[in-house]
Amino acid sequence: MEKQPRALPSALATALAFGASGAVLVLEIVALRLVGPYVGVTLQVSSSVIGVSLAAIAYGAWVGGRLADRFDPRTLLAPALILGAIGTALTLPLVRWGGELLRGGAAPAVLMLAALAVFPPALVLSAIAPMVVKLQLSDLRRAGSVVGRLSSIGTLGAITATLVTGFVFVAAMPSSVIILSLAVLLAVSGVALGWWLRRDLPGNSRIRASLAAVGLAGAGLGAVSPTPCDVETAYHCASVVQDSAREGGRTLILNSARHSYVDLTDPTHLEFDYVQWIGAVTDVLEPPGAPIDALHLGGGGFTVPNYLRTTRPGSEQLVLELDGGLVGLDERELGLTTGSDLRVRVGDARVGLAERPDAAYDLVVGDAFGHLVVPWHLATREMADDIARVLRPGGVYAQNVIDYPPNRFIRAEVATVAAAFPHVALIAPPDAIAGRRGDNFVILASHDPLPIDALRAPLARLDRPPALLTGADLAGFVGDARVLTDDYAPVDQLLAG
Repeated sequence: MEKQPRALPSALATALAFGASGAVLVLEIVALRLVGPYVGVTLQVSSSVIGVSLAAIAYGAWVGGRLADRFDPRTLLAPALILGAIGTALTLPLVRWGGELLRGGAAPAVLMLAALAVFPPALVLSAIAPMVVKLQLSDLRRAGSVVGRLSSIGTLGAITATLVTGFVFVAAMPSSVIILSLAVLLAVSGVALGWWLRRDLPGNSRIRASLAAVGLAGAGLGAVSPTPCDVETAYHCASVVQDSAREGGRTLILNSARHSYVDLTDPTHLEFDYVQWIGAVTDVLEPPGAPIDALHLGGGGFTVPNYLRTTRPGSEQLVLELDGGLVGLDERELGLTTGSDLRVRVGDARVGLAERPDAAYDLVVGDAFGHLVVPWHLATREMADDIARVLRPGGVYAQNVIDYPPNRFIRAEVATVAAAFPHVALIAPPDAIAGRRGDNFVILASHDPLPIDALRAPLARLDRPPALLTGADLAGFVGDARVLTDDYAPVDQLLAG
């Protein structure tokens, strides 16, 4: 009869199951942030990271079970922890160097980068649980309770890691620090476990020392690997780039996308085309210089709020910005100053909108994005209805949208806004409307007739005059597009079409 390996103490077995599962979930959540600067933050990216993580867990459990049946699991536990540490430490250089080669949103690139970010360490760490189970099964009559207990402990570890990472770690430290700290913790745990098991497993100390050295080398590579961020907020990899052609010009980069342009010396300078269109709308909304009440869904670089502050002094503005870290970066690098005339509420735009009073604003600007995608819950009929509620008669809603041929999302979004407002128009480059290239689109909506005639002249004076669609032309563009609702808003899939 084969001799059964000596069981681990129950407390140690519990700690290993809890910690290994928790480490995998830390890797999964942080992986979403690591890949964002290169392939964006979309539903496809999230699905890829989750799918790759589950595949690693499945294959890791299978491999761990096979190894536990062929070898004494006590000889494998410490090396598995140290190998997990090595894989974790190597995540940073693999993603950051690989990300430069795999930039873009193509599905193969997204899957490959997700695999680089999480698969190797997650597979190794997921192999630990079946090894621990094998060591605890000294009495087959208790197999069900042993497997059930360790399985539940592993699940609790995963839940705990998910909550702590999402609520604490990501807000308190950069992703690189989280990854390197986890790698060090796994390496120390592996060395400590190997030392504790040294009497049972003589002769393995040199192997463990070699693995630990490799782990430290991996951590060093991770520490010196290039980072695309000046600042890592809770939601974005952010950087500010100076414009060599304009002394005061600064471009805000969020997750590799040019998000905003700010001129520190001239707030009336609007660099991006779509911001010029929105600026033209604000210019004709009321008599020149008259103050207005404005609500901004998304702050970014605060280009439009600062433009209004300058061109319409005395206006009262509220900006709903999800990312408090981004607001801090704007204050440090982009000259943002808040006050009674320009207030910021940090939080989700839809939640903040629901708290606004009826008929309170002359202008609502929608410019909230997750990378290049309008968050789905800000693109539905229910959201448009709430915007209509807070908009005064004669007020205008201006929503920035990005889409690509064949323009499935923008057509659906115009149909959605039109379901809540009786008067709608669309501003966009002619080539984008014709479906020849992707670009920004600005939807205009109001309870009352829009100032279309007054708007045509300032748009025509721009360096790149856009098209302005209304009436039958707009209806022809929208066609039979479906209205998006909270129950059905496949925004990412429409963009990918």
